[in-house]
Amino acid sequence: MKPTRARASEVAALLRDAARAEIMPRFRRLAPDAVRAKTGPLDLVTEADEAAERVIEAGLARLFPGCVVVGEESASADASILHRLADADCAFVVDPVDGTANFAAGVPLFGCMAAMFLRGEVVAGWIHDPLGDDTAIALRGEGAWVEDSAGATHGAMRVAAPVPVSRMVGAVSWNWMPEPLRSQVPGRLPRLAAAVAYRCAAHEYRLVAGGHAHLLVYNRLLPWDHAPGWLLHAEAGGYSARFDGKPFDPARHRDGGLICAPDRASWEAAREALIR
Repeated sequence: MKPTRARASEVAALLRDAARAEIMPRFRRLAPDAVRAKTGPLDLVTEADEAAERVIEAGLARLFPGCVVVGEESASADASILHRLADADCAFVVDPVDGTANFAAGVPLFGCMAAMFLRGEVVAGWIHDPLGDDTAIALRGEGAWVEDSAGATHGAMRVAAPVPVSRMVGAVSWNWMPEPLRSQVPGRLPRLAAAVAYRCAAHEYRLVAGGHAHLLVYNRLLPWDHAPGWLLHAEAGGYSARFDGKPFDPARHRDGGLICAPDRASWEAAREALIR
């Protein structure tokens, strides 16, 4: 059941169709009652998220009969379905609009993501950019690349070459960190060349997997936010691990932090500079 490149392109087309039909027509056209908070003011959902998730779920069921689909919005309503990512023969996690706060504010920086699990192992990941209308795709053991709206591939994605910490550019999400890290890490960001915060993991992962920055640091590890980009980064040649140095398992881990870097030596240097 491991997807071929042809099947990967079919999933990319599904995400593209959902974005064109349900996401982009609502961009900068949301009514006030089409946006609401879930767990708090930083956790929003819009009617575009819900509509796109329904379209993607139905499409995946057609492409992969019998698969389990765990969408961000369905999991928000029933967190118990998350365990199915580790147990199912074939499962997908879907983030219909990653960067919902940007989308709701009319900021053109959001993405549509999915990842495929076979018996708990991530074997494929997709990050679609609705505005650029292209999709970053990763298949386990086969690399990562960008596919345009015509299905043409535009070169392999590769992480940046290693550099000293003082020359690293990274996306560092500190707001979900527990104390004392929440207070400590922001004060250490000047040790980097620059830090960015897109409020959108989809574009942060694409940035780093494409070699345009060096570092990603996250604390909250929800599978729809990280499974697609984590595989993209790995297949682009990067190294990642949790804050304690242990491997990240997107099907099971929800916390413990994650650092993504060009190689292990860069990872060690970044952890020393920011976390220890």
